Amino acid sequence: MIAIVGGLGAAICWAVATLCSSRSSRVIGPMSVLAWVMIFGLVVSIPPTLATAGALASMSGGQVLGLIVNGASYTAGLLLAYQALVIGRVSIVAPITSTEGAVAALASVVLGEALGVPTAIVLAVIAVGVVLASIDRRTDAIAEAVIPLSGSGPADSENVVPARTAPEPGARPRHAREDPAATRRSALLAIAAAVAFSIGLVTSARLGDVPIGWILLVSRLVGVLLIAVPLAARGRLRISRRALPFVIVSGVLEALGSALYVTGAHVSPAAAAILSSQFAAIAALAAFVLFGERLARIQFVGIVLVFVGVTALAIVRV
Repeated sequence: MIAIVGGLGAAICWAVATLCSSRSSRVIGPMSVLAWVMIFGLVVSIPPTLATAGALASMSGGQVLGLIVNGASYTAGLLLAYQALVIGRVSIVAPITSTEGAVAALASVVLGEALGVPTAIVLAVIAVGVVLASIDRRTDAIAEAVIPLSGSGPADSENVVPARTAPEPGARPRHAREDPAATRRSALLAIAAAVAFSIGLVTSARLGDVPIGWILLVSRLVGVLLIAVPLAARGRLRISRRALPFVIVSGVLEALGSALYVTGAHVSPAAAAILSSQFAAIAALAAFVLFGERLARIQFVGIVLVFVGVTALAIVRV
């Protein structure tokens, strides 16, 4: 039961955090969003760390280095994911990002682990799914401005984009986010994010008995030092009343999701991995309901392959 609650709780937390980040990134930009997510995540990570303060004295130099590398990869992964969410759809970015476990499996092979036939097949399925999900044959006309140009016929109600009196600060026009080239760029950024997150997965697996509080604290402290502090020093740390609730929720739920996942994984790594990886499915469904995101049929097939592959990978690697 602990593994189920931990894995499912992590999936819900990460899905909501992804949705909030997709909104705030288009308002104040991915760098500022990441900075505030790290700041609020650091705040909520302090109490559990204080409860295990004595563990610091027993950590080896390798574990401390591992914590720093884990923090740097986590920071890079979030930044790439937020950049992808600015120009791409949640329903594409989230599933591709969730392949971090698959990339970590490939990294393990590079480090000398034998690759079984079932794992190789699943990785191939995931790769095909990612390629299909990034294919977008639509043209910019699908998301042109709502008001028809003079002399044009009536707009197709299915393709109409609501008009705005003024664009959101830092937001891109919807037609830019629907452009096939933007879809491909967001997919590439999401793949890069998965690679960065996978480095953290490989590194955290070698941290041994380091308490979860320290993993959360150091990863967010690294983000604050690398992102928030330089932005603040240059006067470029942005925030707005509209974005503030989103970054608070993202920062708190990113940290809470990580804590729930590790708690569940201590009991059953397979169950926690399978359930937590479904954050992408939850985020994609919510994006369809809340944001009206639509996918081409081939993209939908690709995303389904990714979901199936990520779940199967967690099973075959038990």
